[in-house]
Amino acid sequence: MGKYFGTDGFRGEANIRLTVEHAYKVGRFLGWYFGREHKANIVIGKDTRRSSYMFEYSLVAGLTASGADAYLLHVTTTPSVSYVVRTEEFDCGIMISASHNPFYDNGIKLINRSGHKMDAGVEEMIEKYIDGEMEELPLATREDIGRTIDYVAGRNRYIGYLISLATRSFKKYRIGLDCANGSASSIAKSVFDALGAKTYVISNNPDGTNINRDCGSTHIEALQELVREKKLDVGFAYDGDADRCIAVDENGNVVNGDLILYVCGRYLKENGRLKNDTVVTTVMSNLGLYKAFDRADIAYEKTAVGDKYVYENMAKNGHCLGGEQSGHIIFSKHATTGDGILTSLMIMEVLTEKKMTLGTLTGEVKIYPQLLKNVRVADKQEARENAAVVETIRAIETALGDEGRILVRESGTEPVIRVMVEAAEQSLCEKYVDQVIDVLTRQGLVVE
Repeated sequence: MGKYFGTDGFRGEANIRLTVEHAYKVGRFLGWYFGREHKANIVIGKDTRRSSYMFEYSLVAGLTASGADAYLLHVTTTPSVSYVVRTEEFDCGIMISASHNPFYDNGIKLINRSGHKMDAGVEEMIEKYIDGEMEELPLATREDIGRTIDYVAGRNRYIGYLISLATRSFKKYRIGLDCANGSASSIAKSVFDALGAKTYVISNNPDGTNINRDCGSTHIEALQELVREKKLDVGFAYDGDADRCIAVDENGNVVNGDLILYVCGRYLKENGRLKNDTVVTTVMSNLGLYKAFDRADIAYEKTAVGDKYVYENMAKNGHCLGGEQSGHIIFSKHATTGDGILTSLMIMEVLTEKKMTLGTLTGEVKIYPQLLKNVRVADKQEARENAAVVETIRAIETALGDEGRILVRESGTEPVIRVMVEAAEQSLCEKYVDQVIDVLTRQGLVVE
């Protein structure tokens, strides 16, 4: 993890940690780097945050000043940028979004020409340029100055691609969609309408400040209420840039990423389409998921937290399904990143083909109680490696044995230590999480 770029791009509060000057320099570097041997073509998407326009124009200024042509998708999803980059041979893609963060944060996500997250080496060079540790880059002049192209057609092709993936009509289904007042607002409803579903949509009126506010995949209660009130068959909630999906079953129960991996993984295995009979998870996945996989004779691998690491494992080992509890699900046959709307369509494939409800399909998984608390610290590494903290974690691991686990890790984007415990009872989760936090506090590692 670099000085500016974390596991999911350059993210921070707009005009505090992430400024227009940063965006301009990112654009300047990318335009120069990809334009050394030809005129660079770079595509840009953004979510609905008020600051996204500001960063879009700053990036465009930097790109065109370095001689690159900037193609604007306007408000769209992160996976749509990935799709457009890899299918239309752009040099790279940029998504302006802070995903599930509040509206005042923003971020710059870089996507390479294969549709994957940008190589760390390129991000390191950008950081050096931002900090003035490399010589100034040449400015384009005269006819070499870049131009800006309206490219909403690229977004429309992505919508067409999603529609083409459906195996059956959704005509008999009543589906709830929570667009988080974000990127999905411009795409999700049109996809499900085209496939014949009766859609009930909430949080699809972005105003620049209401993205993720009490809605979307991180605030699922609104969708649960909608599904119960309207007696819907299923509901899907996305985050700000729509690379995540959390579902709600017909009873209003939450179906998180772990349960989605189980439903889709078992379906693919039954149909001989689960490559290597393996699903890739992260260390945050629930113990109950692994026990269910064992019963279904499905193998699994665990990576560090981050869909970047999930995809790296999938690509290296030839697996076709992987994801995170948070709802980043990757179907490598169709995409190179997590895609919330695509995930919805894959769940609908299972429902329509098996003619079963989502609640029935998830009923075979017993999810263990899990508690996660975030602790703000002055130094993440110091907190994680503190001797008293390490000793406490080991003692808890021994106490839990095979019927639980503890995970203490550093956040990839914030000065935060995440403490997570799974156990047979919620009271044990609370007891052991608080134990670790008490030790962190007594050691003087916590920042109030």
